[in-house]
Amino acid sequence: MSGLPRPRDGRIHPSAFAGSQLVQVQISTRHGHLSDASQQRITAKAEKLLRIFDRLTAIEIIVDLSDSSAPRVDVKVSAEHKHDFVAHDQSDELMTSVDTVVHRLEQQLRKYKEKVQERHRSPDARRQAETSEADEQ
Repeated sequence: MSGLPRPRDGRIHPSAFAGSQLVQVQISTRHGHLSDASQQRITAKAEKLLRIFDRLTAIEIIVDLSDSSAPRVDVKVSAEHKHDFVAHDQSDELMTSVDTVVHRLEQQLRKYKEKVQERHRSPDARRQAETSEADEQ
């Protein structure tokens, strides 16, 4: 952070973070321990969700190692305006489960983003569609 502008009191100005992705990623493990390298790879994969939807506030990842031959991965993604997206997977390899969960969340986020964008694009088109449906009935 040495390249960020600092005011005289030493604090970093909020505009210095403009355009940066600030999301809290929390990884917890049940019935075992993950290496730092595994945690970093999982965090990197989870942060890719920001490419699809940039209004994420937190990503919570729970890895359950109770069945060592088939680890279970649960991920909860929180977005602005109290929207939560959840995905689970259990497979033979940990990173395969992580990839599957991230893919499912990507699909959920894309669908939600399209829904929100469509809602804001053309309110007149929606009203016309609703009135035409009512006329047909």
